[in-house]
Amino acid sequence: MKRHSATILLATCAMLASAACVGRAAADEGTLKKIRETGTITLGVRESSIPLSYLDAGQQPVGYHIDICNRIAEAVKVQLRLPALKVAHQTVTSQNRIPLVTNGTVDLECGSTTNNEARQRQVAFAPTTFVTRVRMAVKKASGIAALAQLDGKPVATTTGTTSVALMRASEKGKSIDFKEVYGKDHADSFLMLETDRAVAFVMDDNLLAGLIATAKSPDSYAIVGETLSIEPIAIMLRRDDPAFKKLVDGVVGGLMKSGEIERIYAKWFVSPIPPRNINLNFAMSDKLKELIRNPSDAPAETYNRK
Repeated sequence: MKRHSATILLATCAMLASAACVGRAAADEGTLKKIRETGTITLGVRESSIPLSYLDAGQQPVGYHIDICNRIAEAVKVQLRLPALKVAHQTVTSQNRIPLVTNGTVDLECGSTTNNEARQRQVAFAPTTFVTRVRMAVKKASGIAALAQLDGKPVATTTGTTSVALMRASEKGKSIDFKEVYGKDHADSFLMLETDRAVAFVMDDNLLAGLIATAKSPDSYAIVGETLSIEPIAIMLRRDDPAFKKLVDGVVGGLMKSGEIERIYAKWFVSPIPPRNINLNFAMSDKLKELIRNPSDAPAETYNRK
């Protein structure tokens, strides 16, 4: 849409005080325009980011962030008056999630992405809906309990994530000479730990808890070591799209204000979840409770500055 046409349409909206007209103007730009024209909103989903976004026994995407993204899709349906709006799913990985958002393949990335300053230069984020701590999973039998014990040993992480960089940047990690081994996704990284190709898997503690809970022998593993970083996790969308961001922020903020997000959290973190009805018993952190009271899309650096 040409700039002067958009201005005329918005001016008409003001004169008519028509909410529907305003919605139509917003829909003629960015992501909302794309969704209107295609009749489809595409959600980026993960296969093994338990319990934020993963596949159930029927290979359907489920999880905490999937539920929130579905609420956003419903709001898009209402705003655009598209009762037949199709919700499509596109599997993404840590490596390709940002390119698939920026190139328009995915409209909302509903996975386990950390909001940080570097990523904010490429994409935008909804208000933070989860806060995690980066630590490491080990086999209990290894006796490993601290970063210093990783010297000379293979350490797994997932391609496209920030975990190893955080280890190397930490004061205690700078002097440790460990070998990096990469999994293509979180399940693959955990498999390296499971099969002794790595002695530790460094990742968000909630994801580690989910993978341990669904492992063949959950009691064989522990989450240990120093906290490398506090990470705000959020749904990702394209930058420079104020109309779509306003809608997304409004939905997430509404879930927080109503208390509905706490019920969604309880469903996935402190209740039995598919496919094996395992309860992660992962209580909501005080930091997330604070962010529900005061929503924010601030990056990770604001949580970790000394």
